Amino acid sequence: MNDLTKVSIDFERSHLVFPRLIALVLAILLVAIIIRDRQRILNAMPYWRGVFKDMDKTRFFGALGVTLLYFSLMVPVGNIWPNTGRGFLICSIPFVMLVGLLFMHERPIRSVMSLAIVSVVGPTFVWWLFTYPFFLTLP
Repeated sequence: MNDLTKVSIDFERSHLVFPRLIALVLAILLVAIIIRDRQRILNAMPYWRGVFKDMDKTRFFGALGVTLLYFSLMVPVGNIWPNTGRGFLICSIPFVMLVGLLFMHERPIRSVMSLAIVSVVGPTFVWWLFTYPFFLTLP
């Protein structure tokens, strides 16, 4: 048999090919943008200093912190019930709720109750859709 007709897949690392390829393409594009538009980037620096001074730091860093916590907890929680997607489901409900509360300007009970319903129904529907019709596992 010819070796050209055999296919060998390393399942331990095959899922890492596409994210690495995308990261490489994005890095090349970043370098191209910096080289091409370096003068315009330098001219925009004073503008960004003003933006960072006037930004809502509570919402920015709160959303950043909640997102980091969400992604760091999803796999350990999912490992309690492997290959069921419950890590995604259990972590997504409070994530959607906390981010929604963080970005609400006013928190009347009606809006909070609507957010609570969306926080439960949205991730549950996505979990169901990926688990049963698509047969895909989530963390």
